[in-house]
This record gives sequence, structure tokens and C-alpha cells, in this order.
Amino acid sequence: MNFPLVGRQLGLLLIVTSASILAVATWSCGEVLWGNTDELQPLRALMLTVAIGSLCGAGLWFGMRGKAEAIGRREAILLVALSWFIGAGLAAIPFWLWAAMAEDAADHPFSSFVNCYFESMSGLTTTGATVLTEVSSLPASLLLWRSVTHWLGGLGIVVLFVAVLPILGVGGKRLFRVEAAGPTPEGVTPRIQEAARMLWMIYLGMTVAEIVALKLVGMTWFDSVNHTLATLATGGFSTHNASVAGYRSVGVDLVILVFMVAAGVNFGLYYQVIRGRWRSAYRDTELRWYLALLGLGTVVVTNCIYNQPYATTTGETAAAGLGSALRYGAFQVVAVQTTTGFCTADFDQWSFVAKTVLLGLMFVGGSAGSTGGGVKVIRCLMAVKIMWAEIEHVFRPNVVRPVKIGSATIDQDMKLSTIVYLLGIAMLTVVGAIGLMMLEGGGSLDVTTAMTASIATLNNIGPGLAKVGATCNYEWFTDPSKYLMIVLMALGRLEVLTIIVLFFPRFWRSD
Repeated sequence: MNFPLVGRQLGLLLIVTSASILAVATWSCGEVLWGNTDELQPLRALMLTVAIGSLCGAGLWFGMRGKAEAIGRREAILLVALSWFIGAGLAAIPFWLWAAMAEDAADHPFSSFVNCYFESMSGLTTTGATVLTEVSSLPASLLLWRSVTHWLGGLGIVVLFVAVLPILGVGGKRLFRVEAAGPTPEGVTPRIQEAARMLWMIYLGMTVAEIVALKLVGMTWFDSVNHTLATLATGGFSTHNASVAGYRSVGVDLVILVFMVAAGVNFGLYYQVIRGRWRSAYRDTELRWYLALLGLGTVVVTNCIYNQPYATTTGETAAAGLGSALRYGAFQVVAVQTTTGFCTADFDQWSFVAKTVLLGLMFVGGSAGSTGGGVKVIRCLMAVKIMWAEIEHVFRPNVVRPVKIGSATIDQDMKLSTIVYLLGIAMLTVVGAIGLMMLEGGGSLDVTTAMTASIATLNNIGPGLAKVGATCNYEWFTDPSKYLMIVLMALGRLEVLTIIVLFFPRFWRSD
């Protein structure tokens, strides 16, 4: 294991993250110059974090000397795993410093570092779970930084790392393969740096488009930016306690819904469209199933809440007509399956069938190669195809039929990795739920809360059911429980195995 090489790249990562914090600090400085004294303490916290991150980054870069080698597979795995934990640590510091310096923030949730770390990990992994009881208690610049962590984590800090730092050379391809979400990180282009840059250009273009669209339907520029950063990252942080429901706007709901759907699509398909390959994108099997699941889920949930009393996150209750049922049902289905986690209704009050559908979609998630979490549509489709093939093999043992997704044949390695991954997610969900119940102690945590909190953090969704439902938060959990959920969020974002292999002694051996 080439530890100096990993250390030097982590140093560069800290410098890049510090530059992102500096951009937010620059906006905060402008607010102070315009007379907004509420931004003085946040500005100090942000600038001090920039200094800490830059010094630590420079120290690692210049202090870790070693052979100038390309990044190997083990180094790539270790670097990606450490990037999220160390990056989240740096991202948490502005929240913690602000709470320490501000006189009126002594009892704020961010006065505890574990809460700050939970919030930043939730942001970078695009989970959207929050410990804030009053979102409006945060200064504007820290709300913006909170949303920026979503945006950076959307396609992955490491992909940005590869895109802007060609010094990684050939090793960048290994980093991208470890970071890419889904079973097949295949290509947008054969040149990995070009691929990473193209992904970010598409991501940036969609960001600008949504900001403008939200402004046109009535949001302020500040809220438009924050909600766009959260939408395209499929994160879910809002600037209001009531989330998107606080705007009470059909236009806002529609714009965010459209971009949530877009964020859950494999970004490689957008590249195909840009290259004029419309037909290959249209024929994509995963895309068709992704849209079909969204449509089917919307129909079922809309039917469940039609003519039933519903509660929005603003506390209002009314009988849902067809229009309202479709509006709230479609939004929540899309928000849950794409793992964005925005809420326009308190779906914890919906019927058992509606909640079951949403729970199932939490596991499915978005497409491979999207910013969404979950196990991915393509894996679910492969699992069904594999199961069907095995069932057929029981009564027709002499028939050898290849398992295909579209025109592509699933080889034995892919079959095995798919089943192992799904089994791993199922086991971790149960282990996470049991762990939370044990850490909370005294039987104070009900099974529904424990299980959905485990599902919501492991699949990077945010809201669950019961005590972690649409109108609730995670602040009330004990510190050990929060640390467990921090690990679950990282496991989900890095697709489980990248973290687990670090606990195998053979991983650290030189053979």
C-alpha cells in the first residue's frame, strides 16, 4: 500500500474542498459589505475552516513524499473511502465553529460536533437527513454551504477531483470506477478525464436551468440556488422546515419534480443524446423500467390517497381530490425513488399500501450512473431476471438460456456481484436497525423507526417513517446512534463493498 501517494491525493482533496468553502465565504463577505451583520460570525467560521483545510491539505501534499507511481486498485479504494470521511469532517467544521462563536447558538444542535459531522456526511452523501429542529436558525451562508455539500457529493467529490486534477493520470480511471454508482460504470467516453469533465458540464448546465426555472415560478434567487443544488444531487436539504410544501406552489412542485426525475436518470444517456444518439438512449432498458416504476408507483399512491384526508408538512389537513392526490402522490413517489427526500405531504399518515409502495421504492432508487441512491433499477431488474432464469432451470434443467438486459448478456461474475450486493444491503439494513435499537437502549426505539432509519440512511434517502418521518428529524438520537448512521450513509454512497474491504486484513497486505 502506497500510503504517501494516498496522503498526497487527500491533501489535494482538502485543498479543493477548501476552495469550495472559500466560494461560499466570498458570498458571505459580500453580504457583510452590504450591511448584513448576521453574516459576521459565519464568515469567520468559514474563513477559519478554509485556513485549516488549506494548511492540512498543503501539509499532506508537501509532507507525504514517495515514489511517483500511478494509483493502484487498493490505493484507489482507500482514497475514495477516506475522501468521504475526511471531506465530511472538513465540511462539518464551519457549522461547529459558528455554534462555538455565536452567543445565541449555545443550545443549537450544531454545538455538538457529532451533529455537525452527521449533517455534513448527510450532505455529501446526498442523504438529506438532518439534525436541525429549526432550519431557519442557520445563517444564510451556512444554509448555502449545507446545500453546496449536496451538489459536490452529487456526482462525487472524487469525480470532480479527477476532472480538475489531471495529475492523477491513469490512476484517475481507477478512482472513477470505484466512485461510479451502479454495477457498470461504463462509459461516457473512453478517456476518463474527458468523461468526468463532460459529466460535470452536463451537471452544471442542468443546475443553471433549474435555478432559472425556479426563479420564474416565484422562488427567490437564494432559495432557487439552494433547492437546485439539493434537487440535482437528489439530496433534499431545504431552507424551510416545511421543505418544498412551504411554498404552496404547484409551479415549484412541478419544476422540482421534473428535475428530480432527470437527476435519477443515468447521466451517460445525456451524453449519448448530446452526441446525437437519441435512439440508444430511448432503447435503454433501465431508463424504461425507471420511468415505468415511477409511473406505476404514482398510480398506486394516487389511488390510495384519493378522497382521503391528507396532511401537508405545513400541518394542513384536507380531503384529497384527484388533482391534489396526483400532485402529492407523484411528488412523493419521485422524491422517494430518486432518494431526493423532499416532502410536500406527511406520507407517514397515508395508508399501509401507500407507505409500503414508498418503502419498496426506497430500496430501488435511481438509475446506475445517476446521482440517486438505493440499489439501482438495473440491479433490481437483473435480480428478477436471474431469479426467473433459476425458476425455469428447476423444471427445464437441460435448457441453457443466457440472462440478458436489453441486448447485453449478464455474465456469471455480474450475476454473483448483483446477488452479493443485494444480500449485503439486506443484511446491513437489519444489522443497522438492530444496532440502533441497542444503542438507544431501554426499548425506547420502535421497530418501524429503527428499520426505516436504517433504510433511509443506508440508501441515502433522508426521511423514513414514524419518528424519522416527513415532519421529523434525527436530532433526538444518541451520539453513538448518529455515528452508526454516519457509517451507514457512507456505506450506501460508496455501495457497501468499498468500505467493507477495509476491514479485511488481506486488503492491507502487499501480496
